[in-house]
Amino acid sequence: QVQVVESGGGLVQPGGSLRLSCAASGSILSIYGMGWYRQAPGKQRELVAAITSDGTTQYAYSVKGRFTISRDNAKNTGYLQMNSLKPEDTAVYYCNADVGAYNGVVVRSWGQGTQVTVSS
Repeated sequence: QVQVVESGGGLVQPGGSLRLSCAASGSILSIYGMGWYRQAPGKQRELVAAITSDGTTQYAYSVKGRFTISRDNAKNTGYLQMNSLKPEDTAVYYCNADVGAYNGVVVRSWGQGTQVTVSS
């Protein structure tokens, strides 16, 4: 069983920064891709950023140049550095991790989400 826990959300003023963390624990042999999604009220969940096991990244157009995704494989942890935040970045942010278990199965595990609110 794998648990994924996000942290680092909160209230920040426009133009400010936050750093989200995503920690995976449990029966983990390896972690392949990791990703951050967000869902604003009344909207569908959307991909924000993703990173592969070799460090290749992709970003939504709306956050490119402002957000940076990274990971620490030794700690089974991913990060999302968010700079120059805008009110439209307000959402619940979810992390997922594609985890390879010792039984050979790869499962996408999701966290419970962390609220990010950008407001003055």
